Amino acid sequence: MKLVQIYECLCDETRLRLLNLLLQGPLCVCHFQTILGEPQVKISKHLGYLKTRGLVMARREGNWIVYALPEKRPHELSANLACLQDCAGDQAVFRRDLARLRQLDLSCSPLNAAGTPVAHGRRCC
Repeated sequence: MKLVQIYECLCDETRLRLLNLLLQGPLCVCHFQTILGEPQVKISKHLGYLKTRGLVMARREGNWIVYALPEKRPHELSANLACLQDCAGDQAVFRRDLARLRQLDLSCSPLNAAGTPVAHGRRCC
């Protein structure tokens, strides 16, 4: 992964917000919609952008697509994500996102609070 690829991804506030949330664990699109208050198409577009550049991974869990950060991350990505996490604490929008994430009921989704799949057919969010 080239450093310029990482910085191209980090030059958008929505993508920064998505990555900051993913630092907490895997999430599906509906979680991002609820937290960011943005439409599905916008969230999916940005997640697709991050996925094609290798900054996020996606897997299908029943009807949902669950997004997560790659388990094995290049040093450059890890360093920039750590920087994002450090700097995000100073910004109200990032603090608000994390507070909304903590308020989500993940029991209705393909993930439980530990970020593992839940085996049931209920609709997410």
